[in-house]
Amino acid sequence: MSWIENRFEEGMIITSLDWAINWGRTCSIWPMTFGLACCAIEMMAIGASRFDVDRFGAGAFRASPRQADLMIVAGTVTYKMASRVKRLYNQMPEPKYVMAMGACTIGGGPYFKNGYHVVKGVDLVVPVDIYVPGCPPRPEALIEGLMRLQDKIKHQSLARDRWLAVKDAAFSPATTATN
Repeated sequence: MSWIENRFEEGMIITSLDWAINWGRTCSIWPMTFGLACCAIEMMAIGASRFDVDRFGAGAFRASPRQADLMIVAGTVTYKMASRVKRLYNQMPEPKYVMAMGACTIGGGPYFKNGYHVVKGVDLVVPVDIYVPGCPPRPEALIEGLMRLQDKIKHQSLARDRWLAVKDAAFSPATTATN
């Protein structure tokens, strides 16, 4: 018999605030409808009846960045589109996450070698949380990336805000001296 037994009402749940908030965030990810190339076809496939992404709490694709917390960048990012990607990212509310889907998004793909107009990775434009490799990645790979994002969200803490860490790193004296 432990010392905590019979000290609380029956049915009372004790947990941390981090766990409760992270549970809500993992079960209600709202991706933004945003596709640049052929990977977007595979992204659209997870919304179809064959792949039930609603089971993962991410079935409500939003058309506005102001209502979304996940940006899935699917396809080749050109320099012309990079400013639009950055603008959409800035319009998303906190906390926001970015998933890079496909070889062209992650590293420029085959177009980077011979094309002057392709960005060599979307992480040069916005901070990426999850990478989904493939050309194009299957919908199962995107669902796997979604589950990895949920794992990442589960281990976040309100006390250690990741955006404060990014801001501190960006404005640290060592970084600003080199710029």
